[in-house]
Amino acid sequence: MSTLFFLVQQTMFFTVPLMVVALGGMFSERSGVINIALEGIMIIGGFCSILFIKMMENTMSGQPLLILAILIAMVSGALFSLLHAYASINMKADQTISGTALNMLAPALSIFLARMIQAEGVQQIQFKNTFRIEKVPFLGDIPVIGDLFFRNTYITTYIGIAILILSAILLYKTKFGLRLRACGEHPQAADSVGVSVYKMRYAGVLISGALSGLGGLIFVVTTSTNFNATVAGYGFLALAVLIFGQWKPFYIAGAALFFGFMKTISATYSSIPFLYNLQITGYVYKMVPYIATLIVLIFSSKRSQAPKAEGIPYDQGSR
Repeated sequence: MSTLFFLVQQTMFFTVPLMVVALGGMFSERSGVINIALEGIMIIGGFCSILFIKMMENTMSGQPLLILAILIAMVSGALFSLLHAYASINMKADQTISGTALNMLAPALSIFLARMIQAEGVQQIQFKNTFRIEKVPFLGDIPVIGDLFFRNTYITTYIGIAILILSAILLYKTKFGLRLRACGEHPQAADSVGVSVYKMRYAGVLISGALSGLGGLIFVVTTSTNFNATVAGYGFLALAVLIFGQWKPFYIAGAALFFGFMKTISATYSSIPFLYNLQITGYVYKMVPYIATLIVLIFSSKRSQAPKAEGIPYDQGSR
């Protein structure tokens, strides 16, 4: 039973950042802008928020510090995504190349700034991880469920679930969601009824940036005590989750749960007696999430139904 609790908790730690980043990518691509810069935006969000934690950890700690760091991560991610939005929407640049440029810029910029800002001149940012919640009051006392979901957890887990629910409501139950989807499917039709395609696409990319920046913070806080200008390819895994989840919020959540479990196996195989006793080299387990990604995309790509206008720069003069 203890092994089951361990697996469930670790799976949630890996699932939530994947889901949040993939939901961010969903808003951008639903508006018609391909955003493969999720990895780079995660790095920038993680860098700014973890640096903030490092600078403030002697002044405050615990959940108040984490909540402020969450705001920093979302703002920094949104601001960094503006580069992609401007290049893709205003300049009508190739969206894949623009995203790739941001993915290359983010780690280099993070390393440079970390070395410039930190007194030691090192690129790795160490921080005190004081954010784990030992037990949620009342809920942590519920048999089984309390042990699984309300002990040794992080507030970011519940924030991630809230973002999932709000994303589904925003996308399918509001005028904003209808207009966003219209801009990704048939922007000319949306423009003909007075919807500003440019503004909606900017909104989609900004939401994508904010959630991706948040995902970078969640990944670092729940899995480490330092930040070294990398998120271990999580942005690219989030793209796979987005495609496998068919650009739909709850499908994305299911896909993130699957990939999160694969990542858990990769990271914690030595703590699982059954897997450890198989005497398989650890390199095989570390390849599991990426092999699973390839297999899933091979079988799901044929039925993939991406937004029709995704990746096509909008020209207001064309009909």
